[in-house]
Amino acid sequence: MFRIFFYRGICLTLFATLFASLLSCSSTQQVQSGNASGDIDSNRKSLLQPVDPPFTFERAVRQGTRSRDGKPGSEYWQQWTNYDLQAQLFPKERRLEGQGTITYYNNSPDTLRRMLMELVQNLHSKGNVRNEQTEISGGIDIQSISVDGVTLQADTQKVPNYTVNSTRLILDPVQKLPPGDSTRIHIEWSFNIPSKGASGRMGYDQDNLYYMGYWYPIMSVYDDVSGWFTDPFRGRAEFYFGYGNYDLEITAPSPWVVMSTGKLLNAGEMLAPKILERYRQARQSDEVVHIIQKEDFGQATRPGTDSLLTWKFKADTLRDVAFSATTESRWDAARALIGDRDGDGKNEYTRTDAFYRSDAKKWQEAVPFLQHSIEYLSEYTDYNYPWPHMTAVEGDGIIGGGMEYPMMTVIGPYHEARTTDLYNVIAHELAHMWIPMIAGSNERRYSWMDEGATTFNENNARTDQYPGRDHWQENRRSYLRIAGTGYEGEIMRWSDYHYDGYLFTIASYYKPATVLYALREVLGEDTFNRAYQAFFDRWAYKHPQPWDFFNTFEDISGRELDWFWRSWYYETWVLDQAVKSVDTGTGSSVITIENVGNVPMPVELEITLANGETLQRTISVEQWLDGSTEATLIIGRESPVSRVEIDPDQDSPEANRRNNTWSRQ
Repeated sequence: MFRIFFYRGICLTLFATLFASLLSCSSTQQVQSGNASGDIDSNRKSLLQPVDPPFTFERAVRQGTRSRDGKPGSEYWQQWTNYDLQAQLFPKERRLEGQGTITYYNNSPDTLRRMLMELVQNLHSKGNVRNEQTEISGGIDIQSISVDGVTLQADTQKVPNYTVNSTRLILDPVQKLPPGDSTRIHIEWSFNIPSKGASGRMGYDQDNLYYMGYWYPIMSVYDDVSGWFTDPFRGRAEFYFGYGNYDLEITAPSPWVVMSTGKLLNAGEMLAPKILERYRQARQSDEVVHIIQKEDFGQATRPGTDSLLTWKFKADTLRDVAFSATTESRWDAARALIGDRDGDGKNEYTRTDAFYRSDAKKWQEAVPFLQHSIEYLSEYTDYNYPWPHMTAVEGDGIIGGGMEYPMMTVIGPYHEARTTDLYNVIAHELAHMWIPMIAGSNERRYSWMDEGATTFNENNARTDQYPGRDHWQENRRSYLRIAGTGYEGEIMRWSDYHYDGYLFTIASYYKPATVLYALREVLGEDTFNRAYQAFFDRWAYKHPQPWDFFNTFEDISGRELDWFWRSWYYETWVLDQAVKSVDTGTGSSVITIENVGNVPMPVELEITLANGETLQRTISVEQWLDGSTEATLIIGRESPVSRVEIDPDQDSPEANRRNNTWSRQ
């Protein structure tokens, strides 16, 4: 979710030796390391410690479900759920009623005595703990629950029973669920729809728009690292859901046009003939097709039975579903090229849809923005977009930025913003299709995994769409405003435990995106991209932990990067490299670089000689890893050094650039 401003392995051994060496770029360039005080600072000593994963992750490695090279282990397993859901939307009453049969498959080696589900709408129940102010609409009302045909009673001490605790639903059935078996849960529920539900992630606006996310009870994750995931939803940190297949039936009054996650199975029964013809045309068109225009409002659907229509959708291998219902939204669509998805040598396409109301003028560009984002991100991640459509819904009155769901996103109108800002948020929300929708990370604990990677992917897409601009500076500046102030929270801090929304945003969006850019500079673009793409390939439709991400980069790059993870992810240290002194003598110049901050990073230098010659030199990160705070560079040239600058392209998140440059007076 991108809602701020305009949007919203690890090796367990140390380096065998740490050394200072001659750099290979010039036979007359020497680097010497040292420490002005003769002692090693205690912070720098900690750089010599490995980054140890928690016990639960190490246990998973020993059991063979995870590995130290970042791949799923040979014994990796995850649970699976099939959902058969029916919902009816009552627009006038602002209410949803639903029922569903949920088949849960226990692929774990454990016998499950109880099961957990999540009720996100209970964020809106009176008395629940929240990180943000929110509307009190009552939460979910559970009418009935049965497991394998046996009805569960509410809040009793006698099994079978169920208990609602905040946003958690705990089921205690009669029978335990052994490994390899499945169970069937039938549940009926209803709730009053909040206008800005789940902290602006779903809701309604005026009398012509509903966007329904987190509208059904969903199985909690039971994984190989932590078992049942029990963290409640408190409004800020987002979601951790498992994968499954969905069959959906959504009933709404006949003027309402419904679009949902999944493939629409009965378009011919739902859409008026001329709308249906345009809908089919859009699936084959590279140019925008205006499926619904203003003159079609109120007559875009068939009459229905008793003025009701039941829209049917089917979706496979997903972690969630959402749907929209509109009466006065324009509908634009076209196809986007996603490459050879199934390996048959033929290009394939997905449909891109934009639903927006007439006053959202900038949304006329939405479909081209969707097309570019899907096509670029499919290529950059080397993982083609896998689903039949990607739909963006303008949600003024619900959200100001954007919120992602599989195949669906709700985004603000961007009335006062630039058109480029609308592109940015579309690229961001579509980048979420890769993480956490494909690589199913735990957003509630490690928001940086999806939001940081998505902000990084967004900036790459922006660079492709709008070349010639530095699309990274905004993230760097946002992070650097707080770096070194003492208020910053570590990236690895569990997301709900940042002190406020601003600190959460820095640690989840801006800093991790900035750090990924810095890692690309350290590893080189080719190595970084291979590691990044390997992560998506390895963990597609699985549940990666942070250490799987770290281990994948170390495995592909062949480098131990504990110093990088420690400095940027586990600490709030700052990068501050300085030109301490330059001594220009006959036949050579001696440049002394000081590592003032705590973060060790390679030093990129641009050296200008008096005769106008420019040299590029690098001091490797190994110069700092033994605790040294200074490195000396000897330039053997007849012409003396006249200027030295650290990081001339300003690619690094340098906290203090005032000491980055030296010039001879």
